[in-house]
Amino acid sequence: MKMVVEKIETKFDQEKVIEEFEDLTKDGGRIQEETLKKILEQNGGTEYLEQWGLNGRTDPQTFKNCVPIVTHNDLEPYIQRIADGDLSPILTGKPVETISLSSGTTQGKPKFVPFNDELMESTMQIFKTSFAFRNREFPIGNGKALQFIYSSKQFKTKGGLSAGTATTNVYRNAQFKKTMKAMCTPCCSPDEVIFGPDFHQSLYCHLLCGLIFRDEVQVVSSTFAHSIVHAFRTFEQVWEALVVDIREGVLSSRVTVPSIRLAMSKLLKPDPELADTIYKKCSRLSNWYGLIPELFPNTRYIYGIMTGSMEPYLKKLRHYAGELSLLSADYGSSEGWVGVNVNPKLPPELVTYAVLPNIGYFEFIPIGGNLNGMEQANSPVGLTEVKLGEEYEIVFTNFAGLYRYRLGDVVKIKGFHNGTPELQFVCRSNLLLSINIDKNTEKDLQLAVEAAAKSLVDEKLEVVDFTSHVNVSADPGRYVIFWELSGEATDEMLQDCCNCLDRSFIDAGYVSSRKVNAIGALELRIVKRGTFHKILDHFVGLGGAVSQFKTPRCVGPKNSSLLQILSSNVAETYVSSAFC
Repeated sequence: MKMVVEKIETKFDQEKVIEEFEDLTKDGGRIQEETLKKILEQNGGTEYLEQWGLNGRTDPQTFKNCVPIVTHNDLEPYIQRIADGDLSPILTGKPVETISLSSGTTQGKPKFVPFNDELMESTMQIFKTSFAFRNREFPIGNGKALQFIYSSKQFKTKGGLSAGTATTNVYRNAQFKKTMKAMCTPCCSPDEVIFGPDFHQSLYCHLLCGLIFRDEVQVVSSTFAHSIVHAFRTFEQVWEALVVDIREGVLSSRVTVPSIRLAMSKLLKPDPELADTIYKKCSRLSNWYGLIPELFPNTRYIYGIMTGSMEPYLKKLRHYAGELSLLSADYGSSEGWVGVNVNPKLPPELVTYAVLPNIGYFEFIPIGGNLNGMEQANSPVGLTEVKLGEEYEIVFTNFAGLYRYRLGDVVKIKGFHNGTPELQFVCRSNLLLSINIDKNTEKDLQLAVEAAAKSLVDEKLEVVDFTSHVNVSADPGRYVIFWELSGEATDEMLQDCCNCLDRSFIDAGYVSSRKVNAIGALELRIVKRGTFHKILDHFVGLGGAVSQFKTPRCVGPKNSSLLQILSSNVAETYVSSAFC
């Protein structure tokens, strides 16, 4: 990918960035029209757009009348041709040189998405805008960020294009490091650790770098909350080895990658005093509560995506964070960015995202209080036509060849920032537990798990992770919930949890179907310790990046490899008697 040569200010001008954002959002409708015009002028001559008869017109009404709303499946043949080396203007006027891979945790295989300079620019705009608002509320000085970020393996497609996860494409871009430096939050870890081939070794070294620079760490972050929780769960296991490394100034033999060992040898010097400090702090902690501020005393906040499938990790993250604030990162996907968190003081459960009207052209399909509404012929409305309190599915058009693309996310309009809406993420539209008339979302599943797990607290047990599956091969079909626990629970307790799970799905379609046995008794399957770690390893083995990993909350029938991992690690199964 050609690097965009952009002079990034050596000193970050926070007020200027906020002022630019305020100006952009004051006239969202006009900015949207200008953005669509720019996209269509750049790409109007492409094979894809020419077939719809725009004939050079760039106004929103013609665009909506001529160009159909699509899903990734509709664009896949075009993207595949680009990946295979077809250099003709298929989706974009300029050739695409880089492909992003979606996380692939939802459908079982990653999607190919075009990535270009304009997407990189919008990423930096989001980062800078978000940081400006964040830094106004939680100012930091010159310091470092302990970032649990990992690059996946990049590879070449059949046509010679670089392909990697969206996060990898960002981390490898020269602009990323310049921007982080300008915002006074360079990463503690050297590049060799971030781009290391083995994420277990990289994670160990991230922790070690954080401890070496413990007094300089002002932010602890990762792309997703899961990665931060995973890092400190790992710390619980390896902290004594880290203390030995610091005391002796010699890197553990568990790190074998030569490039990482060389880079770490330049940072690691014998420091018995630091080793003693860390040992004492860890020894005094009660069940690791407040671990992060104890290890990194100058940390201002913890930062990462904490909405949607990340919400179940917030309880554990708050345990590690103690009194530190959790700040939810911005709203985007592998396909592109949507909005920025301009209210960083809001807790993650209430966070909203202000749409940036110049990073793409946005439309919203009204849902009308019913997820089935997405299947109806609801006409999408524009960015400035959305209504407070209503729910919509996002459709967006970007600079990288996606036109009227259904993102698959359901959002609720919670307010407005000047002339642009503030969205709250509700759920993925395709992540539904459904057998007949029942409709349970990812959020419904999360609430059911939280309700059922309450009885574990007294026994100092927790649900480490969970997922679900709809077993339609059974007659009648039934929900299957997989739990990994932090310790041993009695059969009686787990049977109660199973019954509670079944009762906690309060969707009317589910309850009525259970009562007449149109849906069978829910199954709770307890999997062995480390099962979800195996799922993470499997994902990384397919070329995914740890920092982009999301535990799939509903494993579909096509995701056979994940179902195999889960099924082969089941230790106990409980069948609900809630509706007997």
